[in-house]
Amino acid sequence: MTLPRLVYVPALVAIALLVLPIVGLLSRVRWERLGEDLLSPAALKALGLSLGTASAATIVCLLIGAPLALVIARASRRTAAVLRTLVLVPLVLPPMVGGLALLSLLGRSGLIGRPLFESTGVSIPYTTAAVVIAQSFVALPFLVIALEGALRTSGISHEQVAATLGAGRWRVLTRITLPLVLPGLVAGTVLCFARALGEFGATALFAGNAEGTTRTMPLAIYTAFNGVGVSQDSAIALSLLLLVCAAVIVSALRSWREDAVR
Repeated sequence: MTLPRLVYVPALVAIALLVLPIVGLLSRVRWERLGEDLLSPAALKALGLSLGTASAATIVCLLIGAPLALVIARASRRTAAVLRTLVLVPLVLPPMVGGLALLSLLGRSGLIGRPLFESTGVSIPYTTAAVVIAQSFVALPFLVIALEGALRTSGISHEQVAATLGAGRWRVLTRITLPLVLPGLVAGTVLCFARALGEFGATALFAGNAEGTTRTMPLAIYTAFNGVGVSQDSAIALSLLLLVCAAVIVSALRSWREDAVR
């Protein structure tokens, strides 16, 4: 099908909107000092904290998100619709609102945080644990939706055959269901990690911005341009690192999907 030529004009504008900001970022990188900027103590702290908390958040999402995806995929249409809506809320919720919601739940005066603090003295906000919780909150939908879609696509025919042959529920789950949806599980896990790595808004409000404790790479980049934390050169180097991570993740997902289809 041949498209009208006029269609290409807004398409080119869209490509420019996506590509030119990245070109602008690349033009600000001081390539001769890139290694030094990335290896500065403040940058290394932010990088290490981001990788550690994003990995922890991904594990949390796997432990609770995979079962939720299974429940949604095998639930009735009405129940699945309600659960899917609840899962999608963090995707459309403004990040700062997400942070405020977490504070309202787990803060010292929050619904759960207040009795927890009064009974044990434990306060979750403005700790590294708060970073993991905030990242899990915003990243969980990516894992659940990707895996739930893969489960629905795979169907239940193989599971039914295995069950009629005498396989138990756990055997069917581990030997039939999970291997069939492995590409979707991997894709969801990678997207979940990428989202956790780039989380900013909910983390800033719920966890704060303390160096070495809650200042992840996005927060380090933000504070650098407000005259605090890492230098602006280090912030640009960290931005480039996040950009490279995003490009690698997208390329890896595409290659994985193409190999899975073959």
